[in-house]
Amino acid sequence: MTALHLRGEVLPEGRTRDLWVRDGVLSTSPVPDAVTVFDGGYLLPGPVDSHCHVGVGEHGPVELSEAAAQAETDRAAGTLLLRDCGAPVDTRPLQQREDLPRIVRAGRHLARPKRYIPHLAEQLDDPEELPSAVERQAKNGDGWVKLVGDWIDRSVGDLAPLWPDEVLERAIAAAHDHGARVTAHVFGPDALPGLLNAGIDCIEHGTGLDDASVELMARRRVALVPTLINVENFPSFAAAATKYPDYAAHMNKLYRESERTVGKAIEAGVPVYAGTDAGGGIAHGRLVDEVIALNRVGMSTGQALASATWDARSWLGFSGLEDGAAADLVGYEADPRGNLEVLRNPKRIVLRGRVVG
Repeated sequence: MTALHLRGEVLPEGRTRDLWVRDGVLSTSPVPDAVTVFDGGYLLPGPVDSHCHVGVGEHGPVELSEAAAQAETDRAAGTLLLRDCGAPVDTRPLQQREDLPRIVRAGRHLARPKRYIPHLAEQLDDPEELPSAVERQAKNGDGWVKLVGDWIDRSVGDLAPLWPDEVLERAIAAAHDHGARVTAHVFGPDALPGLLNAGIDCIEHGTGLDDASVELMARRRVALVPTLINVENFPSFAAAATKYPDYAAHMNKLYRESERTVGKAIEAGVPVYAGTDAGGGIAHGRLVDEVIALNRVGMSTGQALASATWDARSWLGFSGLEDGAAADLVGYEADPRGNLEVLRNPKRIVLRGRVVG
């Protein structure tokens, strides 16, 4: 493997430094015969999409070759770490490819029959099966388990929780016993108290958060990945629900209030990370759009940048740009702290110590 040399202003510390790469590892000490691949500009630790679905396409599960193409699209945009929040396709072979972004897998969604998108989730006939299903997914994943917390219940015509509170307590405890964290898809407000009181680690979407839920998440450091660019689809979800007017009205209300809801969470100090929900209706490679959306609803430029880089990497257990860290980094000609649009044009992409862009 060719040794590399990069020089630029290293973020977040904001100091111009020389970095060397040998055998896929960063070094602050000179490496003989290193090839300079970046000189001048700004260096960021590899950006993170904290909510995507590698292996899910517009019509459901896809072949592994298409899943690889999705990951390649993310890599080309400069995204080097993907938190896969549930997929029916076994993407472990993609983790062996050194040219693809690192993938943190959550296994399959866990849901009830007819209470999630068809063909994506493991469907449990009896809610009492949830703790054992969580154990299976914890063993098969990379430290995360994904629950469907709420979905339309056609018997009531609106969003409703899927799981009894007591079952959630046992299920989340089972995940923690196996060293896994738990996250949940949640649109509305009703499922949140049970999930939060059961000790969940993260909420996806979170458009139904109220003041009490926000306060609890901030106090317990429960993360939020709001997927704002997917929330833009709520009006179309509502328009398609012609048989369920209460659900349609609810989704439109959640959409109208979504920016204020996420803004309140940011202001309260809830840990918020950038995730696109790519897969299905959202194209891969759109992390920058989500970062800009977070800035629009209340994050400073620096906070929005951190939510997709150094803070997100730390949250997922990955290093930044320090000596001995994995050499996953992206170089930009201009300072993204001054203009987040800079993130759309990476000048140099290094993944696992190899130049990939």
